[in-house]
Amino acid sequence: MATIRDTNKASLALRDEADVLASALPPLMVEAERVANTVAQGVHGRRKIGIGETFWEYRHHRPQDPLTAIDWRQSAKTDHLYVRENEWEAAESVWLWRDGSPSMDYQSDLAPCTKKHRASVLILAIGSLLVGGGERIARLGGTEPPRAGRPALRRIALRLTEENNATESIPPSLPLPRFAQMVWMSDFLTPITEIEELVYGYAAQGVKGHLLQVLDPAEEELPFSGRTRFESMEGEQDLTFGKAEGIRAEYQKNLSEHRNALHTVTQRLGWTFTCHRTDHAPQTALLALYMALAGETMADVSHTEYVS
Repeated sequence: MATIRDTNKASLALRDEADVLASALPPLMVEAERVANTVAQGVHGRRKIGIGETFWEYRHHRPQDPLTAIDWRQSAKTDHLYVRENEWEAAESVWLWRDGSPSMDYQSDLAPCTKKHRASVLILAIGSLLVGGGERIARLGGTEPPRAGRPALRRIALRLTEENNATESIPPSLPLPRFAQMVWMSDFLTPITEIEELVYGYAAQGVKGHLLQVLDPAEEELPFSGRTRFESMEGEQDLTFGKAEGIRAEYQKNLSEHRNALHTVTQRLGWTFTCHRTDHAPQTALLALYMALAGETMADVSHTEYVS
């Protein structure tokens, strides 16, 4: 049987491993911390959800759970091991996911960085704010359970740097604790039916989600003119137009309709949807997302951060 000393040794080993991994991280983490610190100076600790130690439910024991978490009385009634989960444990977990598909690598001459870079900075910045407030975070689709503290954030940062060849534009559909929260960052150029199916699936579990759309300014404005060839970044057919300016109005109309559909889906379920352009300061988007996670009131926080 594992002892407290064994548990402490394992904890220290994990911390040391996280610190070693963090030492190899790129300046991405530094940038994310700078953005998070700017926002943190203007907000207070976010309001907690849940009611402390109030019992919520029993769940099956997982390999990563310590032996001390097992409720032996409840487990003795069946052939399974059960863990007694308190309400705060179900509510105070935030699952983070950033779209790493090829379309996120786009960067026009109007933008300072790719969409993927900005989304990575924002996902780590919100993670930094959350762990600073004592929240537990995890990477959606990862093997690590939600954890508090800087090591959890560093592990997510490392995984982001390893996902440069990701192809999926939507997160996996996985069981999450009821009342958990999910942060999903993407350009959301995937067909609305696919996004809607996933959103409804998570909402049915009692999960509240926050969608942040990250777009390049050229994707907003379509500033091109004359003969223009649009090359697909995800293996789709390239398109060539003799006068790109001739399709601008129709393109912007379609983009607006797609965005309105996303807003309608999220609003119906009590989720939030915000938009961000990579030529805008990341702090504005981060603050809106932070306030949404806290459940605070902020003008138009559930729609857009700017007028398109």
